[in-house]
Amino acid sequence: MMQKLVAILLAVFSLGWAMPAAAEVELSFHSYGGSMFDGRYPHTFILMRGSLDKTGAAVNENYGFTAKEVSAAILRGPVEHDIMVEKADYIRKTKRHFTVKLSDAEYYRIRREVAAWRNAPGKYYDLEKRNCIHFVGAMAKIVGLRVSYPQDMLRKPKKWLNHVAGMNPQLRSK
Repeated sequence: MMQKLVAILLAVFSLGWAMPAAAEVELSFHSYGGSMFDGRYPHTFILMRGSLDKTGAAVNENYGFTAKEVSAAILRGPVEHDIMVEKADYIRKTKRHFTVKLSDAEYYRIRREVAAWRNAPGKYYDLEKRNCIHFVGAMAKIVGLRVSYPQDMLRKPKKWLNHVAGMNPQLRSK
């Protein structure tokens, strides 16, 4: 009798073990303090990891918006822009502020928005009106987060992401 019970429990356990994990992609919001001494200025970016529900395709992507060249020209107005993909060693040095789950539709919508920022014509990076904070804010809006851009936070990604978290109390429960 005991052997039969153990066999049943093992069978049930192994079935559960063999079942595929539910597919999902998580979107995380990161900041980096940076300073002129380490050659990286304060920055914010998004990171998506997981797998898509429909296809099971693995996702491991990150995107940030920046000036193509960092120079004093940034202080005078719009400059050429770029989408930056961060390396793993840099990501480890950043602060992850919060993470949300994405539907496949939201994942593809974010990818389209990243492409729109990347492919925008002309000089699209503006320290005051269209910087990494505005880029990350656009991605946050896609997933339904409330976002605002207080003037005193436009160059302070960590402070700004904490502000966004405060505007979205549902993030505290995640």
